[in-house]
Amino acid sequence: MAKIEIYTKAYCPYCTRAKALLDSKQASYTEHDITMGGQLRTEMIDRAQGRSTVPQVFIDGRHIGGSDDLAALDRAGGLDPLLAQ
Repeated sequence: MAKIEIYTKAYCPYCTRAKALLDSKQASYTEHDITMGGQLRTEMIDRAQGRSTVPQVFIDGRHIGGSDDLAALDRAGGLDPLLAQ
């Protein structure tokens, strides 16, 4: 099964939407809450090539992007194959 990581903040509707999509696929993921900033936020920005908005989603170390990027990947049929790995 794919290793999924998602960086989120509290009360973020885009984070909720991305997690709901992953939940609908019954995909397990590790959530990194960066609400308070700190080292995890810095890590996310580094991994996401400077992107500082949340969520930021990674599948098997590959940067997928935010909620809209995740949804677009799913609509294009590219999400399920990544999750099946």
